[in-house]
Amino acid sequence: MTVARTRIAVYPGTFDPITNGHIDLIDRAAPLFERLIIGVAESPGKGPALPLELRVRLAREAVAHHPHVDVRGFNSLLAHFVNEVGGGVLLRGLRAVSDFEYEFQLASMNRHLIPEVETLFLTPAEQYGFISSSLVREISRLGGDVSGFVPQAVAVALQEQWQLKTAG
Repeated sequence: MTVARTRIAVYPGTFDPITNGHIDLIDRAAPLFERLIIGVAESPGKGPALPLELRVRLAREAVAHHPHVDVRGFNSLLAHFVNEVGGGVLLRGLRAVSDFEYEFQLASMNRHLIPEVETLFLTPAEQYGFISSSLVREISRLGGDVSGFVPQAVAVALQEQWQLKTAG
């Protein structure tokens, strides 16, 4: 692995939606790399609640305070995306021990697909450890207040999304 590649990290996910926990990891990882690329996966198999373009826009707004953090949508194999952007490090978040088994499996598979790329695990600050995108979506879908878990623009977008689905 060349030194240049290790200076570019990729933080992939569906970010459906981006949460304060994601932003916490980005805030702490950004100073460690010359460039941090947030890769927003299209993930049609997961049936995301928010369209890719909206998830990318909301993520860009959420990390606009970081000049060397870039947000890009992608719909390819993660290994291809990482090579396309010249990434040398995959950043992944671990909220709890229950996340580890799945993340370890992903890291092992990625090591086979892109052996020149290392995976780095970060844990969120304690106040964000319980937040997950799926819980935020469910609370929002049922009319709950998610403003403490996501940026304001995300809370508004989720509310609008559920109104569209119930009106249609």
